[in-house]
Amino acid sequence: MTYILGLNAHHADSSACLVKDGVLVAAAEEERFRRIKHWAGFPSEAVHYCLTEAGIRLADVDMVAINQDAGANLWKKVGYLAARRPDLSLILDRIRNKRERVGIAAEFARAFPGEGLRAEIREIEHHLAHLGSAFLVSPFEEAVAVSVDGFGDFASAAWGRGRGNRVEAEDKIYFPHSLGIFYQALTQYLGFPNYGDEYKLMGLAPYGEPRFMADMRQIMTLEQDGSFRLNLDYFRHHREKIAYEWENGEPVFSDLYSPRLAELLGSARKTGDELTQRHKDIARSVQGMYEEAFFHLLNRLHERYRLDSLALAGGCAMNSVANGKIYRNTPFKRLYVQSAAGDAGGAIGAAFVVWAGMQGGRTSPRSQGKGEKPIGEGAVTNRVVMNHAYWGPQFSDAEIGALLSVKNAEIAAQACVVNRLENEAALCSQAARAIADGKVVGWFQGRMEWGPRALGNRSILADPRRADMKDILNLKIKRRESFRPFAPSILREAVAEWFEVDDDVPFMMQVYPIREAKHVLIPAVTHVDGSGRLQTVTRDTNSRYYALIEAFRELTNVPMVLNTSFNENEPVVCNPEEALDCFLRTKMDVLVMGNWVVERE
Repeated sequence: MTYILGLNAHHADSSACLVKDGVLVAAAEEERFRRIKHWAGFPSEAVHYCLTEAGIRLADVDMVAINQDAGANLWKKVGYLAARRPDLSLILDRIRNKRERVGIAAEFARAFPGEGLRAEIREIEHHLAHLGSAFLVSPFEEAVAVSVDGFGDFASAAWGRGRGNRVEAEDKIYFPHSLGIFYQALTQYLGFPNYGDEYKLMGLAPYGEPRFMADMRQIMTLEQDGSFRLNLDYFRHHREKIAYEWENGEPVFSDLYSPRLAELLGSARKTGDELTQRHKDIARSVQGMYEEAFFHLLNRLHERYRLDSLALAGGCAMNSVANGKIYRNTPFKRLYVQSAAGDAGGAIGAAFVVWAGMQGGRTSPRSQGKGEKPIGEGAVTNRVVMNHAYWGPQFSDAEIGALLSVKNAEIAAQACVVNRLENEAALCSQAARAIADGKVVGWFQGRMEWGPRALGNRSILADPRRADMKDILNLKIKRRESFRPFAPSILREAVAEWFEVDDDVPFMMQVYPIREAKHVLIPAVTHVDGSGRLQTVTRDTNSRYYALIEAFRELTNVPMVLNTSFNENEPVVCNPEEALDCFLRTKMDVLVMGNWVVERE
């Protein structure tokens, strides 16, 4: 029996997972326990959870796999420093960051006092971990694996062929050129400075026209081999120290763009300033340039590998709009994007790369241990396919009931009533009726989702038929920008009838056009460009959520609900107490936790 603990540590979206004999047991992001978005640092609470879920102690772990390798791409680093001679403070800062990351044994000692760590620690190059997180849990026997993000281990993109239990990074794009940096810098320029704000630019883009494409092509150029290059005159990251700090665990960046960008596009927008049509047009152009570079790379990779399946990871794989256009703009016919495609998912990638290496699959040179087969040798083994995201903590009906009893006075003070329904059909029918009546329902069930999306276990649900539902949600709970869309969760068998695609999209990682005739029927989940960020729901992977949507279809003839994350400007709720607190401090109408129903009178 072999336990491998995978970590994304000392980086934004820090996380942990546990793999037992090649099977994922648990996975969670540290932010859910710390209650700070994108928490960076050592994921001690997530590790505690994973070990508890498996019923083991730290001493039982055989291997710790980390999704970064301080020695990776060393010659590229040396060559860059010799040729460019950047600011000495930039070099010292990067060395200091690496030193902070390598003290993993000391971190375990602090987090688990008195418990010995006997596990071997293995460093897995950042993009190899991403490729592993995409391909090694995918449904494909063979596929092109691609990782695209900001930077990790001096590279911004990598790709290769995945086959059986093997995956490798055959080629890369190196610092300072990065599609992720391009998108992040322009996001900052448009007045969205927080880490992870790129989804705001993506939501804003459909409101504009691509009037600035000529300018975008000055900022980035495409190479014949499929790669891309930044015009470094418009950026700072390659020559100056970019402040990257963890304020109370939350990553904070200084501006990545240089003053030259304002000379090209005009003055940068300040946070809180009005969003003008010019800003919207720039957003549309940024998204257009991203897609142009992204599809340029994918098309060259299809020509090279002649494979029709694509496994995609890295922070840029969170660009669900571009993901939804892959079938239209490339020859790829099958796509898999894991639910935690960004850096959090590197924990799973690192763990499965190590496991594959132990079985004779391909691993990175620095992760090859004594007595293992050389890289590339060994037979292909069967892999576990990750077809759902429910790998986090869960809570029993008894635990939820005890909480409701303790909080009874607070609940009664808000004129709420509490009931318990043993019958699942009755529970789903009551919740579906509340949604159909225009109520907003908090839905807390089973194991918490892995990754940034709420996928039916930590969700807020509403009626997609109501044109005013976006405003209702923002008024009652979310308080977010009006231009950001809400997503539909739809029964898998109904997808082709409502969307211009017929595919499995379990993790809400692709945006697809909604059939034009359906726009008027589901305005709350139809974005301004007629699209929707799709989540397909099957009975096999989430039977209760499926039953709820099915009950809603019986009432309305609409086989979907509006699904947004269960939170209020905070990480998605993890435990019942956080769910109840969110319900009580907002104007949510109904809360369903397990078999318990809390409803405002």
